[in-house]
Amino acid sequence: MISRLNSRCSRERKPSVSNVLLVALTTGSLALAIIAATGAATTVSGGVILVNFSVPVDPGSSSLMLRAVNIAVDSHAKAIVIDMNTPGGLLSDMLNIVNLTQRANQSGIPVYTYVPPNSLAASAGSYIAMASNSILMGPGSEIGPSTPIVEGGSALQQNHTEDAMISLMEGLAAKWGRNVTAAFYMVYGDQSFYANQAYSVGIINGISPTLSQALSTWGLSGLPIVSVSESLYDQTLSVLSNTTVDGILILIGELAIVLDIYHPTIVLSVAGAIAILAGLVGLEVIGASLLGYFLLLLAAVLILLEIKLGHGFAMMAGFGVGVVGVLLLTGGLEYSPSPITDFTYVIAGIVVAVGVLGGLYIRWILGPLRSHKKLTGPESLVGKTATVVTKLSPRGEVRVEGVVWRARVEQGEVPVGTSVIVKSVEELELRVEVPPK
Repeated sequence: MISRLNSRCSRERKPSVSNVLLVALTTGSLALAIIAATGAATTVSGGVILVNFSVPVDPGSSSLMLRAVNIAVDSHAKAIVIDMNTPGGLLSDMLNIVNLTQRANQSGIPVYTYVPPNSLAASAGSYIAMASNSILMGPGSEIGPSTPIVEGGSALQQNHTEDAMISLMEGLAAKWGRNVTAAFYMVYGDQSFYANQAYSVGIINGISPTLSQALSTWGLSGLPIVSVSESLYDQTLSVLSNTTVDGILILIGELAIVLDIYHPTIVLSVAGAIAILAGLVGLEVIGASLLGYFLLLLAAVLILLEIKLGHGFAMMAGFGVGVVGVLLLTGGLEYSPSPITDFTYVIAGIVVAVGVLGGLYIRWILGPLRSHKKLTGPESLVGKTATVVTKLSPRGEVRVEGVVWRARVEQGEVPVGTSVIVKSVEELELRVEVPPK
């Protein structure tokens, strides 16, 4: 059943150039993190692998769970315990983690979920908990609701995804002898249960105020515990799997490059290029909407057009279009719960404000400085009218703004008293010419 749902509700991830680039960004720290974590785990045989799952359900936590299962299998662990406090996340990564849980079971390793007091096994997290052999919850903790959301999808897409998730949740509940009806309403009715309610209706296996007591209940007390948390690589995946972060990185990177053209420094250009690259890698990892991609591309064209126009309005328009693109990047992606919240719109407003300020900065400060002539020094004399005080043949002297300067004319001679135009300044000597009559 899980493989069928994977084909309907997730996008297959294949190795790509973007993923290679992501690895390149974190190679050194990633190697150290994996070597340290693996080295610590493989020294213990028959222990407990404790997964610190206080993270969203996303590519980062999916990578974390893969690593935990691999460690458990390699070290012949007695059990995997998921210490869970998650708001939920992507359905595709939830399905990956459910599959990993089943892989552990097939290797003879049970997977248990503990939800500490006042913590969450919400949305996508509730499916992961339901897939485990046993669920224990602390007082004040909550499991569900589990209704999936297809961002920007049609009613038909929403219904199909919801039906698939109902089938999954009911199947998991039935597999472990839990209340199938209650599991159904977690998805269909957006129902959640506090620990005592969940226990009374048969969704979980018991109440445990501490992790130590939960381990004792599962017969794991006294066994060595290997704690597994997100590595730097996992954390990078988690950050970049947020479409809002990706879109903002791309927009800010474009702004940095444009500003660097007005204020030539290599630092802004490098920082901008890295930000754009990171954003694009994240969009590739998450499988973002093509419409969102297109609007971000249009925003890039408008922002870069500012280099030629220099009036600030293209920058403002680019950020406006870009923010719309950021909001549409989640189109068609399946979540539980929705990633678009009131806070998302606050961030979008801030990004638009940054674009407006950047446009005004170009319009009122950088643009005039770039287009106007220097206001001090000899260069300010270019274009001014001077009066010849010593015949130019071809060199002589002229007076401009009350100051006498050495001057040179390209052709012929110019008598005293003639008005000339300053064309350039070369080593404190003015090059002048007689204006056409």
